[in-house]
Amino acid sequence: QVQLVESGGGLVQPGGSLRLSCVASRSIFGINVMGWYRQAPGKQRELVADMTSGGSTNYADSVRGRFTISRDNAKNTVFLQMNSLKPEDTAVYYCNFRRSSRSLGDYWGQGTQVTVSS
Repeated sequence: QVQLVESGGGLVQPGGSLRLSCVASRSIFGINVMGWYRQAPGKQRELVADMTSGGSTNYADSVRGRFTISRDNAKNTVFLQMNSLKPEDTAVYYCNFRRSSRSLGDYWGQGTQVTVSS
């Protein structure tokens, strides 16, 4: 069973930065998209950013220009650089590795808490 392990969450003041990392326990054949989602208390899980194996990226409007997603395919790792953090970015952040069709492979990490507060 593949495991995705996130790290890098924590408490940061507004305007600060954090870098999240997510590594898979082993290589997963055919992974096309790596991404990050988040879920705040009382809200649905939402896409933050994702990136295809070809390098195409997709960002939520709320984070575009502040967050940057990157990936290291050789190391089965995806990163999320978060700058200019706001209190509304507070959430549990989950990484996701999937094939082009989720029905063919869809893997999730356990989540890492990000809290933006003064």
